[in-house]
Amino acid sequence: MLLIPAIDLKDGKCVRLKQGDMNDSTTFGEDPAAMARRWLDAGARRLHLVDLNGAFAGKPVNEAAIKAIIKEVGDEIPVQLGGGIRDLDTIERYLDDGISYVIIGTAAVKNPGFLRDACTAFGGHIIVGLDAKDGKVATDGWSKLSGHEVIDLAQKFQDYGVEGVIYTDIGRDGMLSGINIEATVKLAQALTIPVIASGGLSNLADIDRLCAVESEGVQGVICGRAIYSGDLDFAAGQTRADELNGAR
Repeated sequence: MLLIPAIDLKDGKCVRLKQGDMNDSTTFGEDPAAMARRWLDAGARRLHLVDLNGAFAGKPVNEAAIKAIIKEVGDEIPVQLGGGIRDLDTIERYLDDGISYVIIGTAAVKNPGFLRDACTAFGGHIIVGLDAKDGKVATDGWSKLSGHEVIDLAQKFQDYGVEGVIYTDIGRDGMLSGINIEATVKLAQALTIPVIASGGLSNLADIDRLCAVESEGVQGVICGRAIYSGDLDFAAGQTRADELNGAR
């Protein structure tokens, strides 16, 4: 079970939002590269970056901060990035910069042909991000709910060749209210590609519950507000997950 620290970038700083609201953000660091080093030193095996401004603008905005993180991390661990990625040129540029996985969210839902083209051109490097509330997919920085069912879309995108799915319950994100295990497992069971849980991770009990369903296809979990607020010690959490994995 991978615990993946999230570094959400807004105006070049590390922040956390509550339920995707850009007007309800908390700044946790002024230096994104230093934050990346902090999680690397704590034992992270992958980083999750989000260009929040980019997600709302529909184009990259925090590229300077992203490049600083890549320079700091080097090739020590993979880095995945989402937010404002709407064309193949942007994907190519980020991969050339050193990003390992590009996350396509809103653009995948609105323009499935783009996602198919991305998987064809950059096989092995494309993850789809599906944000949902009550089983329905949301787009545009969570500001709009579509009529699409999460599982139906995920199965279609799996056929395109995506590497995995990041599933976020937007009703829980940033609220420390616990992962929606039931919905995450239901999605993982419907797919053959890995699912990464996101939204609401709050404590070691959540990690225990996730490890219990890892065999269903849940590969990891995005760690956000809890590791910044101190509710969850990241290193302790990854150690706990490793111990549980080793017990099976």
